[in-house]
Order: sequence, then structure tokens, then C-alpha cells
Amino acid sequence: MYHIPVLLNESVDGLNIKPDGIYADVTMGGAGHTRSILSRLGENGRLYAFDRDPQAYKNAPDDDRFVLLPVDFQFIEKALEQYGVAQLDGILADLGVSSHQFDTPERGFSFRFNATLDMRMDPGLALSAADVLNTYSAAELQKMFSEYGEVPNAKRLSVMITEKRKADKIVTTFGFEQAISDCIPFKDRSKYLAQVYQALRIEVNRELDSLFALLGSAVRLLKKEGRISIISYHSLEDRMVKHFFRSGNMEDKLEKDFYGNILTPWKLITKKAIQPSETEIIANPRARSARLRVAEKK
Repeated sequence: MYHIPVLLNESVDGLNIKPDGIYADVTMGGAGHTRSILSRLGENGRLYAFDRDPQAYKNAPDDDRFVLLPVDFQFIEKALEQYGVAQLDGILADLGVSSHQFDTPERGFSFRFNATLDMRMDPGLALSAADVLNTYSAAELQKMFSEYGEVPNAKRLSVMITEKRKADKIVTTFGFEQAISDCIPFKDRSKYLAQVYQALRIEVNRELDSLFALLGSAVRLLKKEGRISIISYHSLEDRMVKHFFRSGNMEDKLEKDFYGNILTPWKLITKKAIQPSETEIIANPRARSARLRVAEKK
């Protein structure tokens, strides 16, 4: 299977779908969530799906109510404008990397395989992970690993990368691990490399920039009582979503009215993030870190 949809029923239930509504699945991937939304729409309902990975396009459903937009979801407003769509009844986003991307060695998303360090979800992006490792300054690398991966020895790691690349360019996953071997803790190898790879992937694909843009667009696009379901997989994404839903801004600055009520465009449908059940985690271990938050436009 291309990708096992995570928190499928919970995320789609959260949208409270109207049969004749207009919806957007901004991360189609294997189309699991896409097909679930379509199954709840009537003949007058519409679903617009987004994905920037050409390998996902073969999963697009053949359905007159469905349109695939092959662009990054940060451009959702401009893309929908071309179809005359100014408002939506709901938005679903399943962030992160698909199982297919992780399990395709030549994409370079996983340290399990020896492959070129690519990590681009959209092959047309300018910089690959190898480009980042070979051109960023030590300070830029440190900022990236510290902020996006919360790597404990980010400074030492960054200096080591800049030293090792003087002799040979860092090109492959195994070559990268060999170059930074002195920085990798013996007991926590997998966890450490996962943090390093996460930071690289976020940087290459500008994932937080895309999420920032999507959240801003959601306020303008959603109708009154329209809903947004977002599944995130690491604390940086989840924190952004949590803050934005609670306060209406990324800084989580709480503004209150005369009566002490928080001024936010959102009503929280999930007071706390929904996590996968043990049953789902056993069936799909990659669901373990997933967190779902749902909000409704006031």
C-alpha cells in the first residue's frame, strides 16, 4: 500500500461533512483520507486535493466531484481561485512524509537505505538535502538542526559537517552517517538520526513555511462553522497548530474582550490532541507520533 491513512475516521469525522459541501484535502498522498471524504459527499459535493509529489498522482480517484491540484498547499487560495472557489466547508491536512516516500530508497528520506540524499517532496525544488549539507555555513546548519530537529549536539554536528565536506562532498545517506559517526550516540542511534533527518527534510521542503501559510489561508477560506482537521507528527508542527487554534496567531498571544473572552476566530472541537489507539499503532507503528487537532471557524 502507498500509505496507510492515520486517524482516518477521527480526522474525517472531525470535518462534520455536509453532503453538498466543498472540501480540500491538502495532502492527498495515498488518497485514503480523500476517498473517505468523497464517500460522505453527495452528487453536488466537491473535493479539491493537493499534492506536490508527482508519484502520488496515480492514486487520484476517478470521480467527477474530485479535482487534483499538483501544487504545494501553501498556494491553496490562488489555486482554488482558478476554479472559482472562494470558500470551503472544510480542510484536512495529514502532514509529514508518506510511507511510500520513506520506503522508496532513491528518495533519500530514510537512513535505512543507501541512496542519494535528496528528500525533495517536489523534485522541482532547487535544493536537495545534499545541497544543504554541502553549502550551508556551520551557523546555518546549527540553526536548522537545533530548531527543526532539536538535535542535542547541533553545534558540534554542524562544525563536523563543514570539516568533513572539505575532503569529500556529502552525497549519500550512508556517506553522511559515516561523516558524522563521532556525533552519533551509540545507544540512541536511530532516534538521533531521525532528528537529524527530520531537520533536513523540513528545511529542504520548507514544511513549516507551508503550514504557516495554510493556517493563515484557512481563516480566510473557511465558511462560518467550516472545520479544519490537522494531523501532525512532531512537536514543531503540533505547537504551531495548537497555538493558532487557541489564540488565532502563531505567537499564541491571547487577546481578550471586555468580558475576558479570548478573541480568536476558532472554536476548539478537540480540547486536547487526539492520539491513535493502541490497536492502530500496532497495525501501523508510524502512527505512534500522530496528533490530531480540529477547530471550527466561528
